[in-house]
Amino acid sequence: MKKKYTAFFLLILIIAAGAFLAFNSSNEKAKPAVQKETNHQVKKTSSEPNSEEAFGAQDDIEQLVANMTVDEKIGQMLVVGFQSGELDDHAKKMIEDYHVGGIILFDRNMENPKQVATLNQNLQKLARNQEHHIPLIISVDQEGGQIVRMKEKVSPIPAQQELGKQSDENKVYESAYHNAQELKAMGFNVNFAPVLDLSETDTRSFGTNPQKAAVFSKQVIKGFHDEKITGALKHFPGHGRTTVDPHVETSDVKASSQELENQDIYPFTSMIHNVDHNQFFVMVTHVKYPAYDKENPASVSPLIITDLLRKKLGYQGLVVTDDLEMGAVNKYFTYGDLGAKAVGAGVDLLLVCHTLENQEKVFRGIKNAVEAGEISEERLDESVKRILSYKQQAMNQEIANPQKAEQLVGQ
Repeated sequence: MKKKYTAFFLLILIIAAGAFLAFNSSNEKAKPAVQKETNHQVKKTSSEPNSEEAFGAQDDIEQLVANMTVDEKIGQMLVVGFQSGELDDHAKKMIEDYHVGGIILFDRNMENPKQVATLNQNLQKLARNQEHHIPLIISVDQEGGQIVRMKEKVSPIPAQQELGKQSDENKVYESAYHNAQELKAMGFNVNFAPVLDLSETDTRSFGTNPQKAAVFSKQVIKGFHDEKITGALKHFPGHGRTTVDPHVETSDVKASSQELENQDIYPFTSMIHNVDHNQFFVMVTHVKYPAYDKENPASVSPLIITDLLRKKLGYQGLVVTDDLEMGAVNKYFTYGDLGAKAVGAGVDLLLVCHTLENQEKVFRGIKNAVEAGEISEERLDESVKRILSYKQQAMNQEIANPQKAEQLVGQ
């Protein structure tokens, strides 16, 4: 009897073991293969990343920055221009080889709304197909009045001077909102406007009243933001007191710090204290302000960018230079020095709007300074984390729609 029970018990054990092995084998087949961990993801070959690979809210910014090379970090800090109306070798090189974080377009790049949307679509797809799938800042100067790109093809945009004289906040908002609608349809996400400089004669200015400039600028940024366009307050600390064009030559603003802070800087201060910093950049001018820094233009001055703008005024968003190819600075600094000095001063984004040669010089200047220990990699990380956090929060995954742009823009 005992032998029968023993045999029966063994039979049960054999059947159970077989069932377990069969289940385990089936389960192993269902599991995806475990991939070896690496610092970088494998590059895609398709035209655009899928939802799992797309840069977005799920990304750990700290980890992403830790996985980036010095070249990739420097690249994220550059916003560059090129000469063509299509994705040419210059633009490809800056995106693929220099990992740039942003592009700026001018009239030379813009023929009609459909072409611009196609260009921006192709730029964005190329950037998102790179290793980290980080989208581009795609920017433009669309201020209104005399500063309008592709003027004959977009809806009319009144000059800030005209809006300032009308003193109607609703019209300021409506103008900004409609401008942003058209920019968004063409694939832009940043517009370098409004101008906060105080001036009675400059058509780019809302006027000489700092309170009015602050109120109207808030409406511009709201109009942009409601259509997911980020604005840029310019030109900090305000160059309405000078008549010298920084595209051509440098100049000094002789006012005291008290005068500047009560007048010229007031609109910036009001925006910084009352509006979410992710909704706007601050663009720093190339003009000199001896009241703060007797040697350096504002765009490369740590006393103005770090001490005044960051620490005293409390601005935590992105700081961008005016174009480094302007005469106000390129006559007095090499491009390599400009890049290193701007980053050392606390700038996050450097505009180099025209030539590949100068863009490469700015890039190398920053890299050489890092390799020489003049700029720490932690300093790069500070800006890159700020840039990526902004892109994560403010930029969606939409790609420009050429057909929609053709139907909407200028109507």
